[in-house]
Amino acid sequence: MSEAKSQIESLRKWVVEHKLRAVGCLWLSGITGSIAYNWSRPNMKPSVKIIHARLHAQALTLGALAGAALVEYYDHKK
Repeated sequence: MSEAKSQIESLRKWVVEHKLRAVGCLWLSGITGSIAYNWSRPNMKPSVKIIHARLHAQALTLGALAGAALVEYYDHKK
């Protein structure tokens, strides 16, 4: 149990120190995954596939920013 807690604590510490890098990596993986998923759907234009991928990545980025804000809030409160 303490080993899992230390892993979570080290992940939290890394996110606090590298907020923008964490959000950027999440955005990049989100847009890559979304493009891969959308390209497997044959009945869409390529422009629509790219727009959907961008929208998915933006939603994921907003979630990541909210998560980083919660981590920052928890860090300041602690």
